[in-house]
Amino acid sequence: MDFNTPKLTVRDIIKDIQKEVQRGDLKAPRAAEILTELAALIGNCNDEIRNRDMEYNKKLLVCLETEEKANRAKIKAEISPEYQAKREARDTKELAIELIRSIKYFLKSLEEEKQTSKFQNG
Repeated sequence: MDFNTPKLTVRDIIKDIQKEVQRGDLKAPRAAEILTELAALIGNCNDEIRNRDMEYNKKLLVCLETEEKANRAKIKAEISPEYQAKREARDTKELAIELIRSIKYFLKSLEEEKQTSKFQNG
């Protein structure tokens, strides 16, 4: 095991999958494999969102305690690294869901194309 290799995050894995899908040379077996992998990663995304929401809520609470007005506290909290991490976690899940939808559509199209060619040739 190589301990010097940086550990990939869920976000990195999903971004790599996105790049692979964008290349346009995806075959059905690999698409099905990616679909399964993305579905499994949704749980990791949910865990990350839950953790990031909690961190942001703690930051917001601190801002509410130090600011006189709630709207200012919210603005201050929304420019924090905690808010950025929260958004990143949600965006990662959204990307995973969109990739799942896209791959499902791709696989359905391949199946319909296969059925159409079977009727035309048979």
